[in-house]
Amino acid sequence: MFSTVQQKFSFPRFEPGVGCLRSIWQTARLRHSGVTTMPRNRSTPWIAATAATLSLLAAGACSGPDGDAPKAQDAPRSTAAKPFPATSVKVADSGLGRILVDGTGRTLYAFTQDRPGTGTCAADCVAAWPALTSTRPVTAGPGTRPALLTRTAHTTGAEQAVYGDWPLYYYVGDALPGDTNGQGVDGEWFTLAADGNLIRTPA
Repeated sequence: MFSTVQQKFSFPRFEPGVGCLRSIWQTARLRHSGVTTMPRNRSTPWIAATAATLSLLAAGACSGPDGDAPKAQDAPRSTAAKPFPATSVKVADSGLGRILVDGTGRTLYAFTQDRPGTGTCAADCVAAWPALTSTRPVTAGPGTRPALLTRTAHTTGAEQAVYGDWPLYYYVGDALPGDTNGQGVDGEWFTLAADGNLIRTPA
């Protein structure tokens, strides 16, 4: 009987409320499960009444508190992304004396093959000696001379921090803040003092 109702009457399709429409049909089946036959001359009015009732139930049960169809899931509220803290350089104590490090204490190095203010470490060199780059201006921290801190275009296209004449690099062999394992490597890599001069003291 209810399959006849579903075939004969076309109900609007509520995509967000499919679950509640299904519940209405199941409830109607349970309530009228004992009805198997009905005189033909009375079937059409009964079907029409049932269809009208189900339509009203669908409109009420499948709408939100303001009469709108409920959303499948409320979209999460967007939150403003927190900016990354600016990268900084500072001076810290080490076994080599007071040297230039980044804001987290990682040692910074200069490459003697670089030209003043211009980095030349590229390709395989960058794999071992990553440049100190940042999408935001690098700031001068405690013990540094702010006038010495500038930046230049790195070979990768990013902005590389420069201190005095020297573009700044990390060494991948330094595992922890304060490590100076890159000092003197190949006779070309050295730490920097606060005045921008190279520190050539052996590690």
